[in-house]
Amino acid sequence: MRFTCGFIGLFAAAIVALSSLQGAGFSVVTPAAAQSVINVIVVQGNQRIEADTVRSYMVISQGEAFDPLRIDDSLKALFRTGLFADVQIFRQGNNLVVEVEENPIINRINFEGNSEVDDDTLLAEVQLRPRTVFTRARVQGDVQRIISIYRRSGLFTARVEPKVIRLPQNRVDLVFEINEGTETAIERINFVGNRAFTDSELRAVVSTAESAWWKILGASDNYDPDRLSFDRELLRRYYLQNGYADFRVISGTAELARDGETFFITFTVEEGPQYTFGEIKVDVGDTSLDPVAVASEITTFEGDTYDANKVDSSIEQITLQAGKLGFAFAQVRPTAERDEENLRIDVTYVVNEGPRVYIERIEIVGNVRTLDTVVRREMRLVEGDAYNRVLVDRARRRITGLDFFNTVDIQEQQGSTADKVILVVQLDEKSTGQLNFGAGFSTTEAVLGTVSLSERNLLGRGQFIRLATSLSFKRQQLDFSFTEPYFLDRRIRAGVDAFATETNLQSESSFDSRQIGGGLRFGFPVSEDSAVVLRYNFTNRNISDVDAGASAAIAQAAGTTNTSQVGLTWRYDTLDSPLDPTSGIRFVIDQDLAGLGGDVFFYRFDTRATYFYSPWESIRVMLRGSGGYIGSLNGQKVDIIDRFFKGGESFRGFERSGIGPRDLTPGSNGDALGGQIYAIGTAEVSFPVGLPEEFGVRGAVFSDVGTIFESHESRSNAFVAGSDPDLRASVGVSVLWTSPLGPLRFDLAYPILKEDFDQEEFFRFSAGARF
Repeated sequence: MRFTCGFIGLFAAAIVALSSLQGAGFSVVTPAAAQSVINVIVVQGNQRIEADTVRSYMVISQGEAFDPLRIDDSLKALFRTGLFADVQIFRQGNNLVVEVEENPIINRINFEGNSEVDDDTLLAEVQLRPRTVFTRARVQGDVQRIISIYRRSGLFTARVEPKVIRLPQNRVDLVFEINEGTETAIERINFVGNRAFTDSELRAVVSTAESAWWKILGASDNYDPDRLSFDRELLRRYYLQNGYADFRVISGTAELARDGETFFITFTVEEGPQYTFGEIKVDVGDTSLDPVAVASEITTFEGDTYDANKVDSSIEQITLQAGKLGFAFAQVRPTAERDEENLRIDVTYVVNEGPRVYIERIEIVGNVRTLDTVVRREMRLVEGDAYNRVLVDRARRRITGLDFFNTVDIQEQQGSTADKVILVVQLDEKSTGQLNFGAGFSTTEAVLGTVSLSERNLLGRGQFIRLATSLSFKRQQLDFSFTEPYFLDRRIRAGVDAFATETNLQSESSFDSRQIGGGLRFGFPVSEDSAVVLRYNFTNRNISDVDAGASAAIAQAAGTTNTSQVGLTWRYDTLDSPLDPTSGIRFVIDQDLAGLGGDVFFYRFDTRATYFYSPWESIRVMLRGSGGYIGSLNGQKVDIIDRFFKGGESFRGFERSGIGPRDLTPGSNGDALGGQIYAIGTAEVSFPVGLPEEFGVRGAVFSDVGTIFESHESRSNAFVAGSDPDLRASVGVSVLWTSPLGPLRFDLAYPILKEDFDQEEFFRFSAGARF
């Protein structure tokens, strides 16, 4: 009885197994049939794909025995090609029949509903292309890629639905219907574990920002996982440069709100104690370097707050100094010893000769438009030079500074021998052309508009070209500029400029002026922080529309003159930021000489110096001084149009041209005549106003003091005031706003030292940074 039941169960199981094989798409081959041989493999249902191509994908072939396992493997192999929507394999006599249903060919790919991301961006991301085989797996993969693009743009609620439109000849149109949803904003950024710095201070460090209505032009307030990872690194750098050597980010999480439209970002940090620099030493190792000379390059000092950036700077400076002294392969390695009891870090800079490795070849990859020479000249390294990692890092920073590329990555590969290395510069180019439109209002120009067209990398040669125009009620200007940064393949910046300007000066000096001209300039670096520019300009000037009540001096100046002048500018700049400096100095000296042709003869000297420093983290102090002198070369008076006019932005509390020599002849308009000598000093302290840092609003208090005097008329006409160097001074407060449209400034000023004939101005609005 047991044998019978067991036999029946075994038989039933065999029947089930045979049925499942038949359902899999091929007939069951009995042991007797298994010994028979495949006569022909017949392919049916194919339209575009040749029968021989189908057979080539199979692992079983004509003349072999019918083998269920090899037939099953052939079935799987055909599916793996992605060419078929369905495959059936079955036996007809001694023939093996393969019946296929081909996947359609994509005729066209369209995107509908997308406005935040353009078609070109989406098409570059998806893998399917017209005239390729359509498969549902590939479509779903592209759906996920499109969703990823939207998530990187902060649109986490985006939905993508693929639609297939059937066409004749087994073709399809593929349409991705996109519902972009709303941007997933950042509701709040929180920090846990921070004690040394407030949440507001740390929010200013990270690149992600909380959403606000005034950030409509930016994307930093949209959630981006990649940006969140970058923010972790920004926090680490910030703490390391402020002495927290043990700092670490424990976690950075993003939690989606219940409404699905906003994120809450939370960074959990562990600060650790704040360290100072302890003993600073130099170990020259096996080199013959002078330890004293090496130590002079160090920017870390005992007792200062520990700063990892200063350690890196010291390494770079020591490496460069060693290279100048003949040790091209020098390697500098800092060793740090923590004194956790006294919270000090002793740093020893160890200098070793290093292995002798040379640059065999430099390869530039990814520069579709930019010429190789533009990149190579910024590297300051050539084939055959000694390899030094610090110099390679410096080259990468210089190439990045061109602002021609999204990313710059210099990879090192083994050369043909052990002592050679190949440098591969991987580049990702970006758009370098700009078309800008602007409109605004200022108390000086009233309503104004600007249009500019520029290209920073003309024809891939690194050349700069710009055409700009600006219009206002007071001034109309057209400018053209072209710059070749490496003239004659040397570090000489050569440029050509042309301009045309019409200015309404009726309210200040009762005349209109027109200037048309052009010039040449050549600049070259003197050091890392200083440069010299030589220039020549020729200008045709015209004074017209002189009012009937204008000063006699202005009436005499009416007409046309030509100026041919040469000039020299020396510039020294160590500011830490060109737009929002907190430390450093900028010093500029301009000298001009007119009279090499033309009918105007003068020499002019003008200088400006600005100094920034921060006594505390959020307090910034700015000290600025400027002065100038212009004199005649032929004994004649200096033309009014060439003199100095001060006030407005240059001396707050007074109107533009509001101070200096002025014609007070009875019945005249009281015109400003300009001065030949001026000196102005400014002290300003800016500070937070209590608003969150992300608002970009700061306050400031300031004082301007100075004088402008001396003119030909003030010496010969008793009714012309301003011949003496009488001091003027003003004090005031400012509101500074780093708006999405650029820096805006609102000044309230009150003159505390003035002359009766000065023109006062209590409020001024301006755009742009002043220093």
